[in-house]
Amino acid sequence: QLQLEESGGGLVQPGGSLRLSCAVSAFRFEDFDIGWFRQAPGKEREGVSCISSTGALTNYADSVKGRFTISRDNAWNTAYLQMNSLNVEDTANYYCALASKPRSSVCTAVPTESQYHVWGRGTQVTVSS
Repeated sequence: QLQLEESGGGLVQPGGSLRLSCAVSAFRFEDFDIGWFRQAPGKEREGVSCISSTGALTNYADSVKGRFTISRDNAWNTAYLQMNSLNVEDTANYYCALASKPRSSVCTAVPTESQYHVWGRGTQVTVSS
């Protein structure tokens, strides 16, 4: 059964860092683009970053560009989101998601929900002093 599980969230002070992980139980993980999304209370879910199946291509929302770094390790079926210089506006539940089709090359811009069809349950990130 295809599953995604996020981890690494928590409480951090402004200016701090966290590294989120997304473990994927998927045959041919290396064929799928991966997206990270977040949803803050009272707001719609938004795309944060994505990475192509090979890791050669990445995209970021303007709000996180220069602070967040997405990566993946296809040998371990895991994707990561390194988050630095966190601020209170980054507080949200963070989700990873698998692209709808293998080799679909959807990571050509900031990810949108319609391009991804398998989701994890999310991990909460709270930035507060």
